[in-house]
Amino acid sequence: MDFLKGNVRNIYFKYLAAAFGSTLISSIYSIVDMAMVGQYHGPEGSAALAVVAPVWNIIYSLGLLMGIGGSVLFSMIRGQKGDISHSNQYFTVSVMGSALLAAVVWLAVIFFDRELLLLFGAQEVTLELAQEYVYPIKFAVPLFLFNQMLSAYLRNDKNPALATASVLVGGIFNVFGDYFFVFTCDMGAFGAGLATAIGTAISFLVMVSHFFTKKNTLRLVKPQGLLRKTKEIVVTGFSTFFIDVAMGILTILFNRQTMKWLGTNALAVYGVIVNISTFVQCCAYSVGQASQPILSTNFGAGKGDRIRQLLKYTLGTAAVFGIIWTAVSLSVPNLFIRIFMSPTQEVLEMAPGIIRCYGISFLLLPFNIFSTYYFQALMKPTAAFVVSVARGLVISGILIYLLPMTAGAGAIWLAMPITEILVAIYVVYFMVKYTRALPREEAG
Repeated sequence: MDFLKGNVRNIYFKYLAAAFGSTLISSIYSIVDMAMVGQYHGPEGSAALAVVAPVWNIIYSLGLLMGIGGSVLFSMIRGQKGDISHSNQYFTVSVMGSALLAAVVWLAVIFFDRELLLLFGAQEVTLELAQEYVYPIKFAVPLFLFNQMLSAYLRNDKNPALATASVLVGGIFNVFGDYFFVFTCDMGAFGAGLATAIGTAISFLVMVSHFFTKKNTLRLVKPQGLLRKTKEIVVTGFSTFFIDVAMGILTILFNRQTMKWLGTNALAVYGVIVNISTFVQCCAYSVGQASQPILSTNFGAGKGDRIRQLLKYTLGTAAVFGIIWTAVSLSVPNLFIRIFMSPTQEVLEMAPGIIRCYGISFLLLPFNIFSTYYFQALMKPTAAFVVSVARGLVISGILIYLLPMTAGAGAIWLAMPITEILVAIYVVYFMVKYTRALPREEAG
């Protein structure tokens, strides 16, 4: 595949298929876990895994920070100079950074799991179940982070199929392992965590096989200017990193505010929403991850016409994903509830209103998340930063606290729809501005 001369449409949709499969299957880890634990333990199980969700967000986001941040620069350099050795310096720094971050997170999860879960909103029964689930995860924390980093580089090293295959194999094991450990072995939440840990290890082993193939061009080399390159990677990847961190922060805020204003049943419903939102975000990630290597390489080569051509396909894909998920959330909200737990009648009565209200945000979510990848690929980290921080913390955080106090407890579910609308206005303005500034003729 030639990013600079090949058919843009064909390359994009080939990468989209791989990225969609990879991101969708990766979400199965938490989705299936919640479904199994919710069916086994009831609403308390769903609420417990909602408390654990920020742990995943932190781990995945750190992997994306090193992976997306480094791979954007990796592909831009190859498109600009064709310098494989120089580009591999960024790969090496990403590996070193991932190892350091994995060590820090690993120690935190091993020694401070109780404190973290309490911070994330755990109470009494939910704390006990959450700790049961997290225990086996402790043995595989670094693998979760490295899988995110490596998958980004595999896509940029023109092997997206292996990135997808690795997640597929691990995901399939997780699905069947969940049922076996949770129900057949009667392990409950602990069994779900065990299946996830083993599935992640399998994915890692498959991904590492890339380094033994002929198409591999990734090498560990001695980096020059280690601190400078680390800073470049962090600045470039921060927006993608913050999207997942923000989801964790929002989950904490929603957990606390929901318990304060609406109670455990509403928290159980929100736990389901977290998983629906994870699916929607994975669809958005697939658009960004499929287009990023193509965007970065062509931007480095000054091929603005190819970027504009690709943008049409990416925006169309984001729109389709947004429409589908909004329509499903509005039409069959209780279907999600029955999938993820054995609900009480009270939960079934309150869930439709909550899910339909929150689900409106799914219409613009894929577009807003894709925009961060687009701005990153065009080396506009400030715009990407504003989008990720505004939707992930500033606007959303303010609304989560203000709406229940000013418009009633139920108004909290309008926080994300309002946030996505305001952010989309900003995105449209700057996306048009930066796209118009691209070269009108391809470099020869």
